[in-house]
Amino acid sequence: MSRFSRRKILAAGAAGGAITATAAAQAAGVFGNPDNPPEGKMNVTNPNAFVDPGPQNPAMANQMPAFLNPPPTDVGGMPMFWSSFNIAPKRVQDGGWARQVTTADFPISVDIAGVNMRLGSGGIRELHWHQQAEWSIMTYGKCRVTAVDQNGHAFVADVQAGDLWYFPAGVPHSLQGLGPDGCEFVLCFDNGAASEDNTLLVTDWFAHTPPDILAKNFGVPQSAFENIPLHQRWIFQGKEPGSLASDIAEITPDAGAPPNPFVFHLSTMKPNQQTKSGMVQIADSTNFKASTTIAAAMVTVKPGGMRAMHWHPTADEWQYYLKGQARMTVFNTGPQAITANFNPGDVGYVKKNFGHYIENTGSDELVFLEVFRSDKYAEVTLMNWLAHTPKAMVEQTLNLSAETISHFARKVEDILPS
Repeated sequence: MSRFSRRKILAAGAAGGAITATAAAQAAGVFGNPDNPPEGKMNVTNPNAFVDPGPQNPAMANQMPAFLNPPPTDVGGMPMFWSSFNIAPKRVQDGGWARQVTTADFPISVDIAGVNMRLGSGGIRELHWHQQAEWSIMTYGKCRVTAVDQNGHAFVADVQAGDLWYFPAGVPHSLQGLGPDGCEFVLCFDNGAASEDNTLLVTDWFAHTPPDILAKNFGVPQSAFENIPLHQRWIFQGKEPGSLASDIAEITPDAGAPPNPFVFHLSTMKPNQQTKSGMVQIADSTNFKASTTIAAAMVTVKPGGMRAMHWHPTADEWQYYLKGQARMTVFNTGPQAITANFNPGDVGYVKKNFGHYIENTGSDELVFLEVFRSDKYAEVTLMNWLAHTPKAMVEQTLNLSAETISHFARKVEDILPS
């Protein structure tokens, strides 16, 4: 064998050994640390490199431990999918207040705009309508809602915490807080650019219509309109209404009530799925028939539990956190994977088909809403997919044993134990 060919063989052998050693080293560090160069605090060799000596706002920063110290499985970047009503400015008027999260401040939320509103006892959200559909959940107290649809069907109802309402685009309505302490609720519009500032208000229309036209329209003298408000009232303090029965008797016309009620009692419905670790309650057009453009789910996760890894194939997901503490990682192509923390009043947004989970990281129940611009709720869970794929395919793809795969639940389980 020539020295040249021998040298080539030795070099190849040395290279092969180096490759083998490198592969072994990489394999040893891959578990929970997949990227090269590796990410996360666990890979910092100089402790000073992890320290943040710059200006601090601990009150805000401590709400987001996953941003300060992301898991080493996070990689890349994606548009911010966290926001919060807690940092949204309030518009306060006599009778109540409102604050909103729209694409103006939360660009990723293209399908859904959110509004958080409070009405004191007797406080009135004046007669109005929208260019978008309005979906809402009551989070506190009691409220009276009124509406009239395009066919003249009149509707009035009292709602309380856990109830929903839905008004299609163009359906005029009003809201009023009831005793003893008014109400609070969250509104969702089926357009992320929608805003409480572009509502069509009856006071605005009256004030900007010539008095002679008002007189002709209503068949009364012009003088009848001398004292109309010259500026929008939006939210104002009113007198508490009479009984619900008297309002129903007063407004019900010959056309009767709408065929599908604008109100749905989500809090009292039987869960669509319940495990020892929590439950899911779904309201969409299959049971809340009036709600043709918004589907929603109320999710409750007990301490230590987790909303299973899944994605939604038909619509983006807008989230609102009502109670507890959570951590969510969102996964996209690239790969991209970012983790964030959520607390009451926070808003999350996950694009259609992005993989994610939500873990209860607190000591109390986690309760949050999933809202979709869709007529029906739809999801795919990772475990259900793999449990219904031939075992050999899963074994070869993920290097998992048949024993491990045999433990994958074949029945969809949305809420998993710790």
